[in-house]
Amino acid sequence: MPGKILVIDDEKDICSTLSGILSDEGYKVITANSAEAGLKLAKREWPDVCFLDVWLPDSDGTETLEKLRAVNPDIYIIMMSGHANIETAVKCTRLGATDFIEKPLSLEKVLLNVQNILHLKDLKFENQNLKNRVEKKYTLLGNSQELREIVATVEMIAKKNTTILITGENGTGKENVARLIHEKSNRSTKPFVAINCAAIPDELIESELFGHEKGAFTGAHSAKRGKFELAHNGTLFLDEIGDMSLKTQSKLLRALQEQKIERIGSDETISVDARIIAATNKNLEEEIKKGNFREDLYYRINVIPIILPPLRQRKEDIELISSHYLSLFSAENSIKNKSLSQSSINILKSYSWPGNVRELKNIMERLSIMVKSDVIEPSHLPSPINTTRQEKNEEFESLFLPLDFREARARFEKVFILKKLESFDGNVSKTADAMGMERSHLYRKMRQFDLIAENEKNSEEEKVE
Repeated sequence: MPGKILVIDDEKDICSTLSGILSDEGYKVITANSAEAGLKLAKREWPDVCFLDVWLPDSDGTETLEKLRAVNPDIYIIMMSGHANIETAVKCTRLGATDFIEKPLSLEKVLLNVQNILHLKDLKFENQNLKNRVEKKYTLLGNSQELREIVATVEMIAKKNTTILITGENGTGKENVARLIHEKSNRSTKPFVAINCAAIPDELIESELFGHEKGAFTGAHSAKRGKFELAHNGTLFLDEIGDMSLKTQSKLLRALQEQKIERIGSDETISVDARIIAATNKNLEEEIKKGNFREDLYYRINVIPIILPPLRQRKEDIELISSHYLSLFSAENSIKNKSLSQSSINILKSYSWPGNVRELKNIMERLSIMVKSDVIEPSHLPSPINTTRQEKNEEFESLFLPLDFREARARFEKVFILKKLESFDGNVSKTADAMGMERSHLYRKMRQFDLIAENEKNSEEEKVE
């Protein structure tokens, strides 16, 4: 859209000249010959740029400048004067003027100023729009108690420089949380640099983190900055840190403690200032016991822990998350937004979501593109989501087939024990404890219902006996 420009000057010739030349360039121009009239126009028209005379019959230009900024903080003000001096120019600049030009006006400079200002305004708008999109993309969605606590933690720590460790299953949104923290931090205008420690071979991970000099090793044809340098003054996200080798862990710990690094093949020390956010799907305390992770590094990165629950533990958030991604992907692909039927929502809530939010996001993207109707029904849901619900219903309904009480009870016991075993990954001891029964009694039930593989029966019987 063409810019809107306000000219406030008691010289009608100045107003007429500027109005003519700027209108010829496609701008909408409004003029006023007094401060009072100019302020009224500014309130009503909300102009992008204002040319303001320093000397006005009813007010000092600097006072008008302050009032304009109060009325419209986003307005760009160019001061004009036929009696310019450095002191006045400095004062106007401190009060928020964008530029200060002398009369008689250079029309070429006037046009250049307007073009530059409107270009800057467009860039700021695009930047803000991009930030809004990023914030929308990296929003933590959900009304569950678990999500509310995580959101509160993010708000509390975002502007601090403390190190953070995010843990959770694959697909729970660890990088999403890390990026959100960065966007809300004082480092948001600086780089967010991510590295997946599990995806890089051991022989290359140090080069990726710390960089290397030309000729440092075979294939190093040129010098390269590492992730620490690239993240200077910003945020370095170390994803899957639990998969990092002990050798690299040692060098990482030193870099974190000293905030200094050395490129491979160089003796020069480089100071770095990067906020560290680490993430893993592993239990690092267990990895420490196994000798796979350094205890001192664990305490160094685990200053603020954030634990992301799996989606199956916050099923009340599934509807909100699904609707969000349906809307997001519909907008990205310029297609009509779709909604989920209540039956579909119920099925989504009954699914275990082993891939967590990432799996749900991918399903919503597929449905937004592939489903032609406005409402997504159960028949549209892909396998295994819909088939899982169907199998569960069939399994449940089979308990009520024409059976006598003894057979119905036996069938129920079998299904109950099987589901409990699945909950504890087949661990008989934990399952027995959860069910409140002796392990030997559970084994007998498992044999009765043929829930122990044939090749395990003899050994298990020996253990029980």
